[in-house]
Amino acid sequence: MDLPTFWFALIAVLWLGYLFLEGFDFGVGMLLPVLGRDERERRVLINTIGPVWDGNEVWLIVAGGATFAAFPGWYASLFSTAYLPLLLLLLVLIGRGVAFEYRGKVDTARWRRTWDTVIVLASWIAPMMIGLVLSASVFGLPLDANGDRVGGPLVLLTPPTVVGALAVWGFSFLHGAVFLSLKTAGEVRERARKFALRLGPVLLLPVIALLLIAQLTQGEAWTWVPLGIALAAALAALARMISWREGQAFALQGIALAGVVVTLFGALWPNVIPSTLDPAFSLSIAETASSPYTLTVITWVAAFGTPAVLIYQGWTYWVFRKRIGAHHIPPVHAP
Repeated sequence: MDLPTFWFALIAVLWLGYLFLEGFDFGVGMLLPVLGRDERERRVLINTIGPVWDGNEVWLIVAGGATFAAFPGWYASLFSTAYLPLLLLLLVLIGRGVAFEYRGKVDTARWRRTWDTVIVLASWIAPMMIGLVLSASVFGLPLDANGDRVGGPLVLLTPPTVVGALAVWGFSFLHGAVFLSLKTAGEVRERARKFALRLGPVLLLPVIALLLIAQLTQGEAWTWVPLGIALAAALAALARMISWREGQAFALQGIALAGVVVTLFGALWPNVIPSTLDPAFSLSIAETASSPYTLTVITWVAAFGTPAVLIYQGWTYWVFRKRIGAHHIPPVHAP
């Protein structure tokens, strides 16, 4: 495997890690008003992701940075074309982070309600923007021979990219419910489990539609395999939820997501952005890759840095592995 191909696969892995980890963060935020019946229960939900949400966002930064370093042509065309949704994503992520820190600073219901609204809105908007941008890269953009966008800022809004936005949103919603069922105790756990079982099949419909569109329009014969694995793992996860096996369901969600990512990036290969104007204008891995020297340097950096990050983040999850219930939450008090 040459270095451009290696980094293309590594970027796919980085997006897989981000969608898996940040996906349940978004899901918890979306479920905040649904499963949290009072302030103590809402604090239970927030505390499940409190120690890890900011670490999960590192995967997004690394994915964007790796794209910039390994494929500057891909980065330039995609990020300039998707400037508006990426700007909106950045703003809502900032707002969500501020809301997590500020909601407990003043002991009034109105104050907490305001910041809870920010968390919920940001958690709804962010996954849709991510899905829109990623699916635009997979299904193509109106690029000319210079790799520049042709048309206005709304050219990203096509039926496949809208399905992609809904797919990431639906997966995050369901993923958050499975995660909460795994991480909480008492009534919150039961509500999360019921939510996943009742709405899980509906929330998976956009994911199924996205996979079929990618496979039927751009897929290869071999990409039917990860597609089938993704669907089988998603259904098995719901079956495990019926048996109260939340840990197994959560792991199966990861396998399903891996199948989705492999299917989409496999359908994209050997391009990084297909051109919808003319296939000859498509940006390929070879054309957009950095020099061999640059790829060699960043490969060595990744070889030493990645294990350290994985070990540290894995240790964090191990430390905060226990379930959280309303009885663990002390009374509200102003700092």
